Amino acid sequence: MSAMSNFAPLLPAPVAPAELGSLLPFATAVLAVSAASLTAFGLRQRRYDGWRWWVAAMWLTTLGAAVAWLWPGRVGGALGGVLLMLWPVLTLVGLRRFHPRQALPGSERQDWTVLSIAGGACTAGAVADATLGVGLALLAAFTVHAYTAGAIFFGPGGRDFKPAQGLGAVMAIVAVAGLMGLPWLTPLGSQAMPEPAAATAAALLPAQAVAAALGAVVMAFTALVLVCERTERQLRDSRRRLRTLANQDTLTQMPNRRHFLELADQALMQDEPGTAVLVTFDVDRFKQINDLFGHAAGDRALCLVSSALLDSLRAHDVPGRQGGDEFVLLLRRATPRDAVGVAARIVSEVQRRAPGQQLPTLSLSFGLVQVGFGEGIHAALRRADQAMYEAKRQGRSCVVTAVGNEERPVFAESQRLGLTAA
Repeated sequence: MSAMSNFAPLLPAPVAPAELGSLLPFATAVLAVSAASLTAFGLRQRRYDGWRWWVAAMWLTTLGAAVAWLWPGRVGGALGGVLLMLWPVLTLVGLRRFHPRQALPGSERQDWTVLSIAGGACTAGAVADATLGVGLALLAAFTVHAYTAGAIFFGPGGRDFKPAQGLGAVMAIVAVAGLMGLPWLTPLGSQAMPEPAAATAAALLPAQAVAAALGAVVMAFTALVLVCERTERQLRDSRRRLRTLANQDTLTQMPNRRHFLELADQALMQDEPGTAVLVTFDVDRFKQINDLFGHAAGDRALCLVSSALLDSLRAHDVPGRQGGDEFVLLLRRATPRDAVGVAARIVSEVQRRAPGQQLPTLSLSFGLVQVGFGEGIHAALRRADQAMYEAKRQGRSCVVTAVGNEERPVFAESQRLGLTAA
């Protein structure tokens, strides 16, 4: 009794070549539809680096399945075997291009080297002894699938790489399944191929085609998932950037007028009525700075003022740029006296930093009001503007507090702040 007969009860019964061969037209059709769908999707969507490699893998696998179906024999078997081994390596190359910042083990050069060796072994085996050819083809397919599965499994991981790791699991299954035909083969160098080994040889290419079809379809689905996830992530980032641009003044990096009004409304609703102070101020004689020193100096002045403003506020206060050289801030849970102290700190910080910016001495005029019970932010802004214009009338570089209503404002005596601009 031969050694092979001792293992016969443990091995699966060989599948008839005709049974596998009958699946080849269906596998070819499925691959063609999948490849066409992937191509059409790429034509309508943004194509990222790596996409063309995945499309090429699909079409070459389709061609390999068609060769296995329409061109039986040694020549067709060699060509079909090589074509069916391309998709794992092309998929891996595509992943390297798609995730250039996530280093996968190995390199593209190693990928092509493994594929070249496996393809050469498969081609050489096709013209050699039948048993040797089948064994080399099985080992070549196992090597390619195991290599690519390992490169993916030992990759960077992370949420973005989860779909690819699922594809790596499919490649590993295909690699292990391909080795199941090896025990049916006689030892290398035997002259006669027993019936089980002959059945394995005849069924090898159809089996590879069916396995490649399943794997390539999973690869196409994975490619779609990867592209859709990246597109969705980029859309979220774009919306976030657009919201930032819509809400933020690009020069000073502060909330613009519209966003300030939204934030101020929210703050007034959260705090007790009558506990907020609204302050508006602008740069005195700002037009002269632009005329004498240029608009670049004017931009530097606005950036300097905004940075001094932000450094002088608490985390829960609300700053904003009204437009031009006018700024606004809502001091929460504060009194007019607190607001005067904040204004003094802003002026002191601005004038301390101005000489290093090649700017003249800057002065600011402030108007402030205590937000009344039930008063909206728009009404408070109008009263604060009246106070700021009164500060201009009283000589600039000062702060004026307004009380009373908008129709009959009462202005307190101005308080000087820092140096007076020349």
